[in-house]
Amino acid sequence: MKQRIVLASSNEGKLRELRALLDGVDFEVVGQAELGIEAAEEPHATFLENALAKARHAAGRSGLPALADDSGLCVAALRGAPGVRSARFAGEGAGDAANNAELLRQLAQQADRRAHYTCVLVAVRAVDDPEPLVAEARWHGEVLPAPRGGGGFGYDPLFFVPELGRTAAELPAAEKNRISHRGLALRTLRQRLADWR
Repeated sequence: MKQRIVLASSNEGKLRELRALLDGVDFEVVGQAELGIEAAEEPHATFLENALAKARHAAGRSGLPALADDSGLCVAALRGAPGVRSARFAGEGAGDAANNAELLRQLAQQADRRAHYTCVLVAVRAVDDPEPLVAEARWHGEVLPAPRGGGGFGYDPLFFVPELGRTAAELPAAEKNRISHRGLALRTLRQRLADWR
């Protein structure tokens, strides 16, 4: 019987991607909302600290191993913003459209459009696991002046990948999962999960 692992996220887009990326791993993946676990606070200034806090929160509430992702868009001209505040860049409770509009507003007078997505994944066996598994990756691109594409979520319609000539929102899900920050980080984590008991 497969061991259960809790995905410490309430973001449907992330859950969809993580479930697809974990397909074939020797765990039964359960979203935290399915277990009645509320979202954790994310008060920290780094992706690593927030991911660890979310993983420990889900493990503590469920009594199960947990996997958390903290990720976001870091824009060179904005000194790394929106960064860990990517999901609430336009304010608490802001949706993707508002966050994208705020990003474009802040970049309106900027010539430098370089950006990268960062993903930090943390897996813990229990709330007090002294050896969490950590995997990190970046996906480089630039921010377009207007959105393109209907796929993905978050800043994907604005995140242009020059070598592909497309935005993240224009990529088929399978291709995005193969080359994205989350896909790269999870590929590393999957290898470690195979020996993780």
